Amino acid sequence: MRAVAGVDSSTQSVKVEVRDLDSGTVLAVGRGTHPTTTPPRSEQDPAVWWAALTEAFTQIGEHRSAVEGISVAGQQHGMVVLDEKGSVIRPAKLWNDTESAPQADRLVAQLGAPAWASACGSVPVAAFTVTKLAWLAEHEPENYARIASVMLPHDWLTFCLTGRRTTDRGDASGTGYYSAPEGRWRTDLLAAVGSTHDWAAALPEVLAPFASAGELEVAAASVLGLRPGISIGAGTGDNMAAALGMGLLPGDVAISFGTSGTVYAVSDVPTADTTGSVAGFADASGHYLPLVCTLNATKVTAAVARLLGADLDVFNQLALAAPGGSGGLVLLPYLDGERTPNRPNARGTLGGIRSDVTRDQLARASVEGVVCGLLDGVDALIRAGVPTNGRVLILGGGARSEAYRHITADLVDRAVTVPEADEHVATGACVQAAAMLTGESVSEIALRWGLGAGLTVQPGSSQSPTGASPADVRAAYAEIRG
Repeated sequence: MRAVAGVDSSTQSVKVEVRDLDSGTVLAVGRGTHPTTTPPRSEQDPAVWWAALTEAFTQIGEHRSAVEGISVAGQQHGMVVLDEKGSVIRPAKLWNDTESAPQADRLVAQLGAPAWASACGSVPVAAFTVTKLAWLAEHEPENYARIASVMLPHDWLTFCLTGRRTTDRGDASGTGYYSAPEGRWRTDLLAAVGSTHDWAAALPEVLAPFASAGELEVAAASVLGLRPGISIGAGTGDNMAAALGMGLLPGDVAISFGTSGTVYAVSDVPTADTTGSVAGFADASGHYLPLVCTLNATKVTAAVARLLGADLDVFNQLALAAPGGSGGLVLLPYLDGERTPNRPNARGTLGGIRSDVTRDQLARASVEGVVCGLLDGVDALIRAGVPTNGRVLILGGGARSEAYRHITADLVDRAVTVPEADEHVATGACVQAAAMLTGESVSEIALRWGLGAGLTVQPGSSQSPTGASPADVRAAYAEIRG
């Protein structure tokens, strides 16, 4: 048997999925956890990622002997800085660390939003690596001066496996200093950070989507219980890997309800949104992945469920018992600040509350608020010229919720597909590793493995006859959002 392993290194954990190379059947899954973080400062020592990866591979057991290729997908944007000896200088700042919001504002003001969008496809926000480097320059100049290499989380794990400093165009496009249309680093943008570093030497080599980053080194193989010499893929960012794991095609839209929320679509052409709403990312297959990200998704409904003293099943029942529009109750879900729109210091707002408010109205309003925020993202994609006439797929933890499934179908007013698999990032990393080994296209692999198939939910299934229309729900949300 021949197998591939896909790694999903997220904010919370590392998951390793081993799949049969021919059929795509899942053979084994392993997990290792990361320590929790809480914005505005969200940092982790990269050493915990390696420890979690080691733990996850230990759980794979005998299937490790069949693995012929590995690819790593990691949380986007994080900043890992190394000194000239290749040692980590300080804990990595993660994507949801918002301490660099002032530096983001300064960088945008310095060059102007149109210039940033034209140069790298995106207008920097606190999540982007370039803003975290600017924060480091201002707050820890002694550590900043020691920088010999700058990596993303997936780059660093691949470096641990191969000893080579590499990345891919998908993850690189989230740094704020890589041009996806031009396919090159824009070191001139790093000059805005304010240093004389030799950035060309500090940045990793950008590999083609299905190139090999190298072979598994003997020392790493010994720790992980794998054979030395296994081919290691280029890897990518988590959203790019999820697109591969669902077999996303141009025109399809993915809406992810995790702790944060994302909306993205595969496009044949790059985007450059000067408003900053759409990040003009590259994908992991040679196309582009314009994306909108919010900071607040299922953690909003989890907070409301806690206030209501309801578990997931009870919360779903409550949310689906209320009519569309929640009786006029509207929740703006910016509980921990927001990334899109860029309001890092914002807080949530509950509008339209009356003395006869009910538990089910509050439950539904929280789901509608989260969904409306992400549908604003779909609108932003459309304004940026991205085709969205294909399938609508929902994923993430929220996709397991009946309330999220039905309310999303209602408010998007289209059928939505809930893929059968809960995991897409590790699956996408497996797809990338398989493409590296076989030379097949990702669409051929996705078709053979049956990726992206799932339950179809039709609109109108959660609406009562007295409920507000989808247009009215979204209009009420737009009014409170301002």
